[in-house]
Amino acid sequence: MRDSAQHAITVPAAGFCQGQYVLYRDPEKFWTGQAGHTFVCRVDRVGLHNTYYLTPLAAGRPIPFASPDYMRLLPAADAMRDIDTAPLNSDGTVDDMTAAAMAWLTQQRATANQRPELPEQR
Repeated sequence: MRDSAQHAITVPAAGFCQGQYVLYRDPEKFWTGQAGHTFVCRVDRVGLHNTYYLTPLAAGRPIPFASPDYMRLLPAADAMRDIDTAPLNSDGTVDDMTAAAMAWLTQQRATANQRPELPEQR
């Protein structure tokens, strides 16, 4: 009989910084089978004893003392991959990119050839 613990995949807890976005899994909700146990948060503060203070992005109360064992970093490269890999020609571009990426590119195109405006004088 094989020991299943030998084949378990473990991911070491990483250190997170203020302002990073993470995927957080609420351990109590997860282990009791409740819905809505995993969601995106922003790290607001690093706490004592390797804990973090998180703010859920969608809604909800801040999460104090979150364990890094239940957090995974959401890299910006993953969020921006559709823009980074977008084709340079416009044929079919809309079909391959998210609405947010298209809005960003449209805004960049609209302002790329204009002189930057200075803020109004007070």
